[in-house]
Parts: sequence; structure tokens; C-alpha cells
Amino acid sequence: MTAADPDARRAALHALVGVYWRPVYVHFRIHWAREPADAEDLTQEFFAAAVAGDFFAGFEPERARFRTFVRVCCDRFAAKARRAERRLKRGGGAVHLPLDFVGVEQELGRVADAAKEDAETRFEREWVRSLFEVAVEALRQESRRDGHEIRFAVFERYDLAPDDATRPTYRELGQALGLPTTQVTNHLAWARRALRRLVLENVRALCLSDEEYRTEARALFGREDG
Repeated sequence: MTAADPDARRAALHALVGVYWRPVYVHFRIHWAREPADAEDLTQEFFAAAVAGDFFAGFEPERARFRTFVRVCCDRFAAKARRAERRLKRGGGAVHLPLDFVGVEQELGRVADAAKEDAETRFEREWVRSLFEVAVEALRQESRRDGHEIRFAVFERYDLAPDDATRPTYRELGQALGLPTTQVTNHLAWARRALRRLVLENVRALCLSDEEYRTEARALFGREDG
């Protein structure tokens, strides 16, 4: 993340923190067996270092994906950290990022096999999850701003339903929202296209080469996207 333009750099760092904080925290929690408070502090400190300077300047795109490099940086950071010397002090002068650690802890408690996964698989799963969570929130905000709340409501009730048992049919959803079934179909198609676009915008912001972007886009959606 070495963009010369300050605005571009800030945007890149915002995208990086938004997508990577969760996999980084989970990596510290499980792979490094840190208690929640320690993993939280390490995560804050890790990204404080990233924001403060060219923390990832050593990345070589030809050697690995950027997310693999981030995970390696986590390992180096955790290996060097000394709790007494480098742990962020709660309530001190340090700037803390608004990250939902409590929410992640609650979800980890429901994922019984998380500790059994290898570090790379777990980090990738959390990375993909974060990508889509960030994109869903961006879609929510975009829909509200542009007056498309009904489109997001259809998407939220159908695609974001917790499971098949709670997912309504198109007809049921249309009846609940006062829409014909064809309009439910159209709104879902719009929302899915918009979500795909927002996910890919984040991926592009996080990749440092066109080749890496194409690789990640294929991994996520099965084909290259613009």
C-alpha cells in the first residue's frame, strides 16, 4: 500500500482495515492462541503500524497473493511482540479503530471447527467473509442514499436470511412487501449485481497488480470481472 496520492492511500488503507481486521484478529486468537484482550490489542497495534507507515512495502506480487503476505506479516508481528513493552494501553493516547471484536468472539463460539482448520484456510475464509460483509454494508448505505431501500429490503430478507427454513418464497416476499413476484426477481437481480460490483471494487483496492486482481476475482466468482 504505497500509493503516492494521499487520498488514494487513505482509501486503500480504509479498504485494507475494513476487510482484513477480522481475519487478522481471528489469526491472532486461534493460530497464536491469544486471549481475546491480547488479540484485540495486537490487532489494533498491527493496523496502527500499517496506518503509520509503509508497513507492507516489502510485498512482492510475483511471490504471493497480498492476503498471504498480510498473514505472514501477522506472524512476524506476533512473534516480535512483547506484551509488557508493546501492548496498546486501553484508554491511553492511542487511536483505536471501531472494530466489532465482541461480535467476532460470539461467532467464534458458534464455529466449533475453527481451531481445526489450517491457518491459511481459516484466514482465507475470514477474508472472504469480511469482503462480503463490507460490501453488504456499502450496499445498504448506497441503497439508502439513492432511494433504493425497497431493493435492499428484498435482498436482505431473501439472500441474507439465516437459513433456508426462514427464507421466504418470492411470492411470500412479494406479498409481505406489496410487490409482484416479477418485481421481487428484478430487485434481487439488481442487488446481486450491485453487491458483486462492490465486492470487486474492494478486491481491486486491495490488490497491487492486475494479475492478482484477476486471480482473486476468478476465485470469488468463477470468472474474470472488469
